[in-house]
Amino acid sequence: MDRSREVTEALARALQLDLAEREHLVDLLARPVRRAPSGPQRVRPGLHLMLETLAHVPAFILGRRTDVLAANRLAREVLTDFDALPVPRRNLARYYLLDPRARDRTGEWERVAAETVAMLRLDAGRYPDDRRLADLVGELTLRSPEFGVWWNDHRVLRRTHGGKHYHHPLVGDLHFSYESFQPPGDPDQTLCVYNVEPGSETAQALQLLAGWKAERSEAGSH
Repeated sequence: MDRSREVTEALARALQLDLAEREHLVDLLARPVRRAPSGPQRVRPGLHLMLETLAHVPAFILGRRTDVLAANRLAREVLTDFDALPVPRRNLARYYLLDPRARDRTGEWERVAAETVAMLRLDAGRYPDDRRLADLVGELTLRSPEFGVWWNDHRVLRRTHGGKHYHHPLVGDLHFSYESFQPPGDPDQTLCVYNVEPGSETAQALQLLAGWKAERSEAGSH
């Protein structure tokens, strides 16, 4: 281990940083600066297939700056229909902070929105020259009264697992235990799966929602 790495590790221990905070410190002290890839992020076919295989629960894939790169049908129904948005606007932070419906649908909205801002802050440390991230931060600063407060507290977070609560206008309250992880081969993508207990009220509500969605799609096709 080189001397700079030793100093960074010692500082992280002294400050009692968690894994995300330690990662952020390493990013801030890294030389040379890591540059964000210029091309659009792509989700490989196998991961698209995985999302469709997980048809009984919401699942989606996040990219850099919380861009929603892909989402299955239940994820689009429980949160919002990201596929119906222009590609540049398919973003989780933009949804939570700027879409008025998110406040009504998201349980503990303030906590979830603040955590999402902390995820953006982690990305900013990893790719400080990301122009699209800078544009997103500027837009959120102008349009969201809460964003500036959360952004300026410099909190960082990498979501791994936890609980989420949403309220759907058709089936009511939905409670999930989510798991998030990076698929092998692309550390800049995160697969998020909202799991439910078999036989629970949420599982039954999702079955109703999936069936209603399928019937609506079939009716539309005719």
